[in-house]
Amino acid sequence: MIIKQLSETLINQIAAGEVIERPASAAKELIENAIDAGATRIEIATAGGGKTLLRVIDNGCGMTPEDLELSIRRHCTSKISTTLFDIRSLGFRGEALPSIGSVAKLTITSRPAGATAGAEISVLGGKVMPIRPAAANPGTTVEVRDLFFATPARLKFMKSEKAEAAAITELVKRMAIAFPSIRFVLSGTDRSTLELPSTGDDHLARIAQILGADFRDNAIELDAAREDVTLTGFAGVPTFNRGNSGHQYAFVNGRPVQDKQILSAIRGAYAETIPQGRYPVAVLSLSLDPELVDVNVHPAKSDVRFRDPGLVRGLIVGSIRQALQREGDRAATTSAGGMLRAFRPGYAPPPRANWQASTSPSRPFSDEWQRDAGRRQPPSSPFSFGETPQTAFSTMVQPAARAEALEVKASETEAASESSFPLGAARAQVHENYIVAQTHDGLVIVDQHAAHERLVFEQMRKALTGRRLPSQGLLIPEIVDLPEEDCDRLMTRAVDLEQLGLSVERFGPGAIAVRETPAMLGEMDVAGLIRDLADEIAEWDTADGLSARLDHVAATMACHGSVRSGRRLRVEEMNALLRQMEQTPGSGQCNHGRPTYVELKLSDIERLFGRS
Repeated sequence: MIIKQLSETLINQIAAGEVIERPASAAKELIENAIDAGATRIEIATAGGGKTLLRVIDNGCGMTPEDLELSIRRHCTSKISTTLFDIRSLGFRGEALPSIGSVAKLTITSRPAGATAGAEISVLGGKVMPIRPAAANPGTTVEVRDLFFATPARLKFMKSEKAEAAAITELVKRMAIAFPSIRFVLSGTDRSTLELPSTGDDHLARIAQILGADFRDNAIELDAAREDVTLTGFAGVPTFNRGNSGHQYAFVNGRPVQDKQILSAIRGAYAETIPQGRYPVAVLSLSLDPELVDVNVHPAKSDVRFRDPGLVRGLIVGSIRQALQREGDRAATTSAGGMLRAFRPGYAPPPRANWQASTSPSRPFSDEWQRDAGRRQPPSSPFSFGETPQTAFSTMVQPAARAEALEVKASETEAASESSFPLGAARAQVHENYIVAQTHDGLVIVDQHAAHERLVFEQMRKALTGRRLPSQGLLIPEIVDLPEEDCDRLMTRAVDLEQLGLSVERFGPGAIAVRETPAMLGEMDVAGLIRDLADEIAEWDTADGLSARLDHVAATMACHGSVRSGRRLRVEEMNALLRQMEQTPGSGQCNHGRPTYVELKLSDIERLFGRS
């Protein structure tokens, strides 16, 4: 007979290939079991990056000898019974312990609360040892030694001990953020001890333990809901960014996940506010009915699949953008020290790729300013635009004419005290590009080109999201030959394309006639645009390609249509720019993500001269 029944040990080793990929995978499964057991204290010890030793001790509910015997059998679990549609625990597959036992030396010692004695069971490379009595504290201790000794080929794919130890550290941090009421201790011969005391219901305090105390001062709280999905957590201000995405944490119903869709939504929410190569800091927690999310996508349970992914993405993007707008223009508080160092002799700037964004007070546009806005009218701005997209467009393409037309009522600015405005009053222009303004407790330096670039771009974005974009008619319609199915797809989106200024008609079974194109695009490769749109609609069933092009064009035009570096401004013009920045959300960064201003507090300046 050709077909054979595999042995239980071999089945477990095959399962271990997916469930237990590396020491951090084993640690994840054991910590999840401890949390599901109701532990309030979890201690993790490692040696050799977790390959030599991995020990997890908890004070959870513990297991009886009968439970111990079942725990090392495949698909035995206390988490679910008959359905996968209502999973409310971290573990549920019943594969972790037997998988670990099949490739390592596993020992489990446990004692239920109230029991007079504990019990112990061992599994050595798939061979189960008899249960025996053992001295134990209430809770469970799981010890894994010589991971993958039974499958030596897997050991060849392990990274260095340092890298494996770092992966376990990162795992513990994610678990700690998800469960702030649990005390975590991570120690071992391959690391320095990491102790994370319980913070109870203070989630932000636990996050600060992981991300640093600076995050507390640079975090914006999120609390939003859409239909049956709730989003809570904290998003860092755009200028509080990092060099990689490792400081982005996502949780779904309390489960730490590394879902590509959620990470993509975070990137989209911070679009045009963070420089290229930098990443925002965010901790997001999604809560929804377990039936609306599938956590059984992969044995590692780090990926999830939402029933309505568009709803989840829209909630994340919209909530973060709304929060950033609600909080006004906040910039990171962490760079004051760096700026002070820049003034000292011998300072060498870091490479551009590692550059950190600007500094300013945590709330430069304060609550008092927002509350008093109705009583204090800012001066009229020379940088404002008409209400129609046509006006915005014509203003943009004539920067020289617009620059000459800059006029404001200087008396309004002169009458305002220095403390009346968050960005203060202009005092000088340095190198025909940087505006120096005095606030009531410090000074602000503004990059005039970057600042106005953002203001112009925001005006153009309003035009993009408002009424139909202006279009330009073609003297001779452009006929684009396409497969018939592509023509069908384009015509189903004709109304959406019309809103964006692109007018298309069917021209026979295998062609599209283009009669109008978006005025913002100017001269363009019409056939190439239509073909790209057809391909994108076929793949994603959206017309976002055109929207993305328009947004990019808007950014480019804003750059070329703004107050240029090297142009000398009058005091009235500088003050008008400052007032407009105070009214525009996101004006702390240009549309390329670079800062538009930095601020030094008077106390920082006094420190430079040793006066404090």
